[in-house]
Amino acid sequence: MRALIRISRMPPLRQQAKQVLWSFFLSFLCFVIENEWLKKERLCVIIRYQSFREKSMTPKKYSRVYVEITNICNKNCSFCHGTVRAKKRMSEEEFRYVINEIRHLTDYVYFHVMGEPTTHPDLTKFIKYATSLGLKCAVTTNGTLLSRLGDDFLDSGVYKVNLSVHSFEDSDEQAHEKYLAELADFADKATERGILTVLRLWNKGHDGGKNNKTLEFFKSRLDGEWKWGARGARIKHKLHLEYGERFEWPDMNATCYGDSVFCYGLGDHFGILSDGSVIPCCLDSEGAITLGNLFEKPIDDILTTERAVAMRDGFKNRVATEELCKRCGYARRFG
Repeated sequence: MRALIRISRMPPLRQQAKQVLWSFFLSFLCFVIENEWLKKERLCVIIRYQSFREKSMTPKKYSRVYVEITNICNKNCSFCHGTVRAKKRMSEEEFRYVINEIRHLTDYVYFHVMGEPTTHPDLTKFIKYATSLGLKCAVTTNGTLLSRLGDDFLDSGVYKVNLSVHSFEDSDEQAHEKYLAELADFADKATERGILTVLRLWNKGHDGGKNNKTLEFFKSRLDGEWKWGARGARIKHKLHLEYGERFEWPDMNATCYGDSVFCYGLGDHFGILSDGSVIPCCLDSEGAITLGNLFEKPIDDILTTERAVAMRDGFKNRVATEELCKRCGYARRFG
C-alpha cells in the first residue's frame, strides 16, 4: 500500500509507468501464489490505471488559468488599473493547493492578474512544482527584476515569458535605455534555453513617441529575421514583438456600454486571486465578480454555480449578466 501512495504523488508520466510495472508485478505474484488479496490488489491497480489513462487523454476544458501569486507590485504604471485589495502573497502551501485543484482543468498556468510575480520570493519554486505536474507556466512581468533571479528562473522550466515593455513608457531616456538593454539580454538568454519570449508594446497612441526608439533599439540588439505580421514581428524562433492598443480596464465607476458583450471569460479561462477568490477573467482587478473562494470550496463546485453558469451562457449569446462586464473596454475588441 505504501508503494501505491508513493505512486499517487509522482508526476503524471512517471505515475503511469509505475502503475503499469506494479500491475505486472502483482500479476506475476498472482500466477506464482494463489492469494485473494493479491488478486483484489491487482484489480484495484488496473482500475486506477485505466481511470488515470482516461483522465490524461481527456481534453482540458480551459486553455489557461490565471493565478495571481501576489498582488504586490514594484512599479506604479500609468496604464495599470492597480488594486485597493489588501496586500497578499500566496504561501507555498496555498499555491500547491491551487495547482492541484486546477490541474485537471488546464495545461497552462499564467502567473498574472495584478501584482508583479517576480517580487514573490518563491516564484521559481512555484514554477518548478507546477511543471513537475505536467503544467506549462507563463509569466507576465515588467522585467525589472529578472536579472536578480538569474539562471534559477531561466532553468525553472518556465514555458513562456511576456515582457510588458510598455511599463517603462513614463521613464526618462537614460533609465529607459538601461531597461531595454536588460530586456534584450534576458530575451537572448531565454530563447537560447527554448523559452518562448514576447516583447509587448500594448500602448498604441500612448507611448509618448518612445515606441519607434524602442523598436530601433531592439533591432540593433536582437539579431533575427524580423518577419512582420498584422500585430507585430517574429524576430526569430521563440522570440516575438507584439503591438497592441491600450484599453480601458473594467471598473464599476466606468462608462456602461450596455449588455451586448462577448467575452472568453469562463469560456476558455478564469482567474484565481492571491486570497483564493475565483474570478471570471484576468481583468477583474478588485474581485468584483468573485464566484467563490478556492480555499473554502472545490473549484468544480465554484465553476458550476448558478452565477458562473449564467455568465458563461450569457457570453455565448453575447449578453453580459454582470455590471462590471458592461463596463469593460477590453471586451469591446470582440464586438
